[in-house]
Amino acid sequence: MKPIIFFRKKNFYSLQFLFPNLKFKKNLKISEVKTLSKSKKNDLTFFDSIKYKNDALSTKASYCITTEKLEKFLPSYTKKIIVKNVLYELAKVLKKIYPMADIDYPDLSLKTSNTKKYKGVKFGNNVLVGNNVKIGKNSLIGANTIIEHDVFIGKDCVIGSQVILKNSILGNNVVIQDNCKIGQKGFGFIPIKDKNLKFPHVGKVLIDDNVEIGSSCTIDRGSIDDTEIGKNTYLDNQVHLAHNVKIGSNCMIAGQVGFAGSSTIGNNVSIGGQAGISGHLTIGDNVKIGGGSGVIRNVESNQVVMGYPAVPFKKFLKDSKND
Repeated sequence: MKPIIFFRKKNFYSLQFLFPNLKFKKNLKISEVKTLSKSKKNDLTFFDSIKYKNDALSTKASYCITTEKLEKFLPSYTKKIIVKNVLYELAKVLKKIYPMADIDYPDLSLKTSNTKKYKGVKFGNNVLVGNNVKIGKNSLIGANTIIEHDVFIGKDCVIGSQVILKNSILGNNVVIQDNCKIGQKGFGFIPIKDKNLKFPHVGKVLIDDNVEIGSSCTIDRGSIDDTEIGKNTYLDNQVHLAHNVKIGSNCMIAGQVGFAGSSTIGNNVSIGGQAGISGHLTIGDNVKIGGGSGVIRNVESNQVVMGYPAVPFKKFLKDSKND
């Protein structure tokens, strides 16, 4: 399958155009803006937190927006673009390259689905489909659902009624229940004086095979990276995934759980209802998180945690007895 592109740009941009207040000796050009771990030669990346030190040490990026304190962790072949506020400068760069990515503009290519075009697919009433949408055989699309341009849906999928899908790629045998909103822009702002600068989101939502997503879930697309859900993972009703969240395979997420941006969840993880996972955390494999818990630190594999802040279950019970 060819790469699916939801946000298009010109082939190359010069660093001088992207950073007009800085001076560069040569007319250097970039190919893509990527994360530290996914960057390649001629790509521009960013490094704003020591949490990503290991990714910085091994990045293949030719250029990196960073600070004076962090530049020492980058390879010698990576040109450092030193700024005071990395995310602010990154947001300005993305706005220049992807000027339509900081607001979810309506897809004006939407029209009533042509059932003849999608052989073996069944549609309910009033389904709207954008340009270049692909839907696999034996899939079923419920009434009043909107599938925006370039979305890919695999075989044997069931998409409920009043679902909105954009900037998303779905595997086979995926079930999405009614009223879900998937692929919308995440909650990203850079606070500045008298105004918040919107952070463009140019990533995707990737949903693997045999995933089931309950009613009224909201799953934001990635900012620079992608939001991902692994095989055979189940989300209950009203679960929210912020931008760049990655959930592994065989996970069970109960109702009203919320994930802040850029958290990574391992395989075989179970999370009870109304738990909250803070941003930029790593939750290991085979972890169990009790309902109503607030996870604000990394959790190693094979742990059971509960409470706010979440602690090992035995400690939670001990502390509860002492209250």
